[in-house]
Amino acid sequence: MSLLKKLRGLASMPTFHVLLALSAAHCLNDLLQSVITAVYPMLKADLGLNFAQIGLVTLVYQLAASIFQPVVGYAFDRRPFVWSLPAGMCSTSIGIVLFAFSSTLPGILLAVFMVGVGSATLHPEASRITSLAGHERRGFAQSVFQVGGNFGGSVGPLLVALIVAPRGRQYVVVFLLFAFACFAVMRPICRWYRSYLERMKHETREAAHHRLPLSRRRTLFAIAVIVVLIFSKYIYMASLSSYYTFYLIDKFGVTVSQSQIFLFIFVVSTAAGTLVGGPVGDRYGRKLVIWVSILGTAPFSLLMPHVSLALTAVMSFCAGFTLSSAFPAILLYAQELLPTKLGMISGLFFGFAFGVGGVASAMLGDFADRYGIEAVYNFCAYMPLLGAVAAFLPDLRKR
Repeated sequence: MSLLKKLRGLASMPTFHVLLALSAAHCLNDLLQSVITAVYPMLKADLGLNFAQIGLVTLVYQLAASIFQPVVGYAFDRRPFVWSLPAGMCSTSIGIVLFAFSSTLPGILLAVFMVGVGSATLHPEASRITSLAGHERRGFAQSVFQVGGNFGGSVGPLLVALIVAPRGRQYVVVFLLFAFACFAVMRPICRWYRSYLERMKHETREAAHHRLPLSRRRTLFAIAVIVVLIFSKYIYMASLSSYYTFYLIDKFGVTVSQSQIFLFIFVVSTAAGTLVGGPVGDRYGRKLVIWVSILGTAPFSLLMPHVSLALTAVMSFCAGFTLSSAFPAILLYAQELLPTKLGMISGLFFGFAFGVGGVASAMLGDFADRYGIEAVYNFCAYMPLLGAVAAFLPDLRKR
């Protein structure tokens, strides 16, 4: 009932159509990004790549996103640009075309770099606009926005299995249709954002006088704890997003198409966890959600390397659901620490998360080449135990 009441309250907001458009844009953007990792088995076979080179592809993509995201967030905090989201989608579209037809590793690296730049533009900007449009329902609005991305990321591998796997990597170009749809979805966002910026020109700027919820020293300490939590979360997520299909093929002998179905199940679980994490954090506090979701993933991650194929699917679903519920809570906790710099803090959050994921993917690829793909999951299973440090986060609800 509480969820239905929140949905009705959100639907009554004058900016509800903007939030839906933001969620749809996030969905289509992340659908396009998920194509990259879903095509990895075909890319590996086409170009004769090893796991370390697959990790390098992920590293370039993730680093492009991680380096540019805080820069984009800071720049657009200072000088907002109405058409920033379509500009980012232009970069992603170019990257998708290059990824479909490149026959060399440098060409693939350039392709994923362009997709990474597109991601670096959309995530901090769209997250900031979501916070502005969400008003007092920021937690739930952020979950709606984030679940769009998770849903798109879950549909991408399924569409790759249906469209690309039977025909060949060049059919990735078909996904340009989703890029065109994303341009259309962004139009109402840009219109609303332009009117918002015009209103802000005529209002007094009180944000400069807002006090931070914590002292400078405690804010820095809280950010350090968040860094550790992101480190633990995204190393484990990198092992699943980049190498889960290889793990299933190697250990259980499933086909490429079958492995994409299991990857789809995992990504659906991350979407469900993201949707739940926001409203639960609004009600019980973001600190509790962060602590329970990351540390609570440990039983599933520790069991997964030692069970059957069916139970592996169950464990991956439970791990994805539990771990992803922390995402909106961590992001909003960070935004509440620095409420006057939404774009920059969103860029730093997404950027560091992408950077950790990229470096982890490269290192785990080399680890898999040396010790085998199963060893990756035996090692990464312990990462969620670092969630215990969330106990040291200051409770912002008491302030």
